[in-house]
Amino acid sequence: MKQQDSLKRKKIDTLDFRYHIVLLVLPLILFSLVFTFAMPSSQHDFLSLSLICIVYLFGYSLSYYLHQGRIIRLWQHLEQVVNINDATYELVHLSSQYQDEHAFLDALLNKAVGVIDGAEMGSIILVNPRTNELKFECTVGLDLLQLQKLKFHLEQSFEFRLTDGRCDRVVVIDNMQHVNAASNLTQEEQDILLTAATQPIRSTLSSPIHIDGKLYAMLNLDSGNYGAFNDYDRNLVGILTHEASNAIALYQKSQQIQKLANTDPLTGLYNRKRFEERLSQWQHKPQLGSFLVILDMDNLKTINDIHGHQAGDHAITALADAMKTIWPHKALLGRFGGDEFVLICHGPEHKLVKELAELAALLDNPKAGFKVQFSAGIADYQGDWHQAFKQADSAMYLEKRTKKSLKQA
Repeated sequence: MKQQDSLKRKKIDTLDFRYHIVLLVLPLILFSLVFTFAMPSSQHDFLSLSLICIVYLFGYSLSYYLHQGRIIRLWQHLEQVVNINDATYELVHLSSQYQDEHAFLDALLNKAVGVIDGAEMGSIILVNPRTNELKFECTVGLDLLQLQKLKFHLEQSFEFRLTDGRCDRVVVIDNMQHVNAASNLTQEEQDILLTAATQPIRSTLSSPIHIDGKLYAMLNLDSGNYGAFNDYDRNLVGILTHEASNAIALYQKSQQIQKLANTDPLTGLYNRKRFEERLSQWQHKPQLGSFLVILDMDNLKTINDIHGHQAGDHAITALADAMKTIWPHKALLGRFGGDEFVLICHGPEHKLVKELAELAALLDNPKAGFKVQFSAGIADYQGDWHQAFKQADSAMYLEKRTKKSLKQA
């Protein structure tokens, strides 16, 4: 925006007053000289010269008016392109602030509706790469819940039909009702598409979003007016979706990098570094209490020796998946390496003991060919991580020794 204002201050789209004087006065002087010295004297010379000068002044004014109109349109185009670049630049550099990809796409759609003139509503439709099923992911000015009732495929979309299945360019629809009527959608589905907005959708811009050469989604910008979009808007949306593709790809890669940095690659649980970072956000509930639990597998070495290390990895992931099942959203789960797992959860303690018993029962799966066994240590967690970890670790090893003694007895 600063760059744009700087260009405007330089007035590169206007002519200096001196140039106007030259362009106006010099031809008039030439006309006068021609009439004075090259043409025979006549009583009509003055009238003819005056008429020529008037025609010239009118032509000059008209051409300047048309020139300035074209320059203004070019400025508007440049402003919209700059706004699009600013919007996608902001999205990419603030990507870490979005909770998930849905929030990122929602922000992208809102910016798209804001920068394209004539766009009053819009949606982003995700494409399932395996089944080609379509799903409305986010909307502006449309009933998302109503649209998500639709069960339709890429082949039924106007983007697919108007590009002969290539989905490689922006398409403009001036009459949505006519296009939908020519599809194989049921009348009920057509009614949902046309009435999901507070006012009927009459024209649409639809642009495919490709990531890594594959169709990822379609960006639709809608209007309640017929013929609301033209080739100029088509070009702008083409720029927008190209930039959006880059923004989404960068967002996905940044999320993958963040996930690799914060999670254990085998189980998907938090690694030790991220687990300890999240401890500061743990919400204590005095009426329930908070507890630290350390889990350590009892028979990983045996599984590795008898069934191989691939089976050992399967046993580790089985324990992690079982923990996610028992504590889907109620605990902070992490793998600290090897066969050691840690969790922070709310009590009371007798409930936690019951949940550990449920965990053991969930892992007693004869179909796997082996039983995953573990020992657990529980400690009251009041914010002192090191003290609680030491107590839970001691309790876990005490349980391990007790089990070993009973087995030997």
